[in-house]
Amino acid sequence: MEFVSRLLDASRRNRSLLCVGLDPDPSKLPVKDVFEFNRAIIDATSDLVCCYKPNLAFYEALGIRGLQALKKTVAYIPRDIPVIGDAKRGDIGNTAAAYARALFDYYKFDAVTVNPYLGYDSVKPFLDYRNKGIFVLCRTSNSSASDFQDLVDNFGMKFYQSVALRAGDWNKGGNIGLVVGATYPDELKEIRKLCPDMPLLIPGIGAQGGDLEMSVRYGVNASGEMAIIVAARQVIYASKGPDFAQAARAAARELRDSINKFRGV
Repeated sequence: MEFVSRLLDASRRNRSLLCVGLDPDPSKLPVKDVFEFNRAIIDATSDLVCCYKPNLAFYEALGIRGLQALKKTVAYIPRDIPVIGDAKRGDIGNTAAAYARALFDYYKFDAVTVNPYLGYDSVKPFLDYRNKGIFVLCRTSNSSASDFQDLVDNFGMKFYQSVALRAGDWNKGGNIGLVVGATYPDELKEIRKLCPDMPLLIPGIGAQGGDLEMSVRYGVNASGEMAIIVAARQVIYASKGPDFAQAARAAARELRDSINKFRGV
């Protein structure tokens, strides 16, 4: 449970459930160097967040330079703030084991997102890292999530419900969380009831239109914790000018404070 402990420590120290997504889009960057951009954002927001979440796709799209920037970014983030690698990996066992080594041993992420579609043997190599966090995709924030996630089995259980319950069964080491989109507040409320103590990674506020208040109210546990509210574009691209870091700080502070208002702290 090392990841959860570190997450709670950062959350309590910074009075924050906010996770800033470090997703560099070259067409929107006010500076050319990805790492320099990330460093400025981190310096401006590290006392306002509970964690950071780089999405690997944005770095992979830039080739080797992007991957080098990713590794430097993870190393630069203060060690008392967890880093979630948004990789959404999922494959047969030996391939999943290679993914786990890359993400945990090479890039040094504290947690990763994992696709459970292939079942337990695709998730187990990640779970073997007991000191790391694993966020299983459950109810994703995209508009066509219902194509598969709402399918009903012979027992009347929707797919995302089965994922939540199965993840609970797998959570022997206390290091599993779930990804649940802010764009589906009713499902978020239901999943929190099914998994009362798991950390929930909640993307989809801001640009995707998720409701912040409902995400907080339905996402937190009985102690008002264990919800990770993700914001990327509305923070890191709050300004495209030379004041981008200051604007990111202002946006992050506003979000952090709004989240705290909704959870009553």
